[in-house]
Amino acid sequence: MEIIGVIVAGIIIGLLGKFVAPGDRDNIPLWLTVLCGIGGVLIGYYVAAALGVEATSGIDWIRWVVSIIVAAVLVVIAAMVTGRGKARSV
Repeated sequence: MEIIGVIVAGIIIGLLGKFVAPGDRDNIPLWLTVLCGIGGVLIGYYVAAALGVEATSGIDWIRWVVSIIVAAVLVVIAAMVTGRGKARSV
């Protein structure tokens, strides 16, 4: 996969991962969302391959769904690590 393709897919997958992540995850910055998306794309492709998903000539829907799930998990982890998962009341 090309680097530009990974970045574009990372932006899209990161935003979708943020959307499907449970709870309020809107507090992490956009650059961290993009990094989670890029990680979701890269890790998702390897996880899908490990699960036996083969490349097709069309759109690999299963790989994209796995990538979105991985990105959602990464968004949740990023929100927990940065301490921005929930608004804290004083």
